[in-house]
Amino acid sequence: MSAFSVITPASARPAEKPVAATREERLDHISVVAIGRGDPIVLIPGLSSPRAVWDGVAPKLARDHQVLLVQVNGFAGDGPGANSGPGVLDGLVDDLHRYLLRHKLRSVTVIGHSLGGLSAMLLAARQPGDVAKVMVVDAFPFAGVMFDENATPEALRPLAAMLKGRMQAGYAGVSGEASAESTAKSLALSPSGAALVKEWVLKADPAVSAQAMAEAMLLDLRPRLTAISAPLTIVHPATVPGKDAAQTAAFYRGQYAGVRAVKFVPIEGTRHFIMLDQPAAFSDAVERFLKP
Repeated sequence: MSAFSVITPASARPAEKPVAATREERLDHISVVAIGRGDPIVLIPGLSSPRAVWDGVAPKLARDHQVLLVQVNGFAGDGPGANSGPGVLDGLVDDLHRYLLRHKLRSVTVIGHSLGGLSAMLLAARQPGDVAKVMVVDAFPFAGVMFDENATPEALRPLAAMLKGRMQAGYAGVSGEASAESTAKSLALSPSGAALVKEWVLKADPAVSAQAMAEAMLLDLRPRLTAISAPLTIVHPATVPGKDAAQTAAFYRGQYAGVRAVKFVPIEGTRHFIMLDQPAAFSDAVERFLKP
């Protein structure tokens, strides 16, 4: 349906010329590349995804903003750093907070996809002074609802352990590549988008992806949504398998009950990787989100 979509690990390739970037700043759990100048926008990719997932919007945003492109260590074929064990999600959020402190940045705009959307909400709940507003791209405060709408973290522990073990085995051999292709096609509707997702899934460190997925499955942020003072914009597919548009809208709205300020933006003709399947519609949604 969405977020970390079961198992692992576009037309979105930018037409614009790349914007000059600063040198990558590497922390224990993440790295950050900054492009452009202006009010900062943090972009956090999802499970097994590199910062390149934002290539369709980052150059345009960098005309008027400092764009901080986050990447989880191990998600793009680089070393896992401190992500070789438990604490990937907490480490991501803590490192991002430290980065913002180091660079004297407060009240930034954050856009996160999937695992990145969950991380953005976690940052907003823990460090409200860091975040002015958040766009969550197809993610839930409790990813477990994708498996069972009435699930609890405790009930999902066996499933999380099983999926973690399966992901840790990686995608070796012909059958593994076929599995990665099947996963990619379930997450992106466009052939070009699915090809990119497959490439990213195969390149990501399977142990890091598995650990991050398991942590996300067992984190239930719903009780802490009332602690988020920053307004949220939730961008999601207009329909998901097994639900029509009205049912899909009701499902997403139900996951964010209790949020002080929340807006929902459904986008037609897309699966989980909205920025790859519908780059123009996604870019428009980002532009509207950034308006005062």
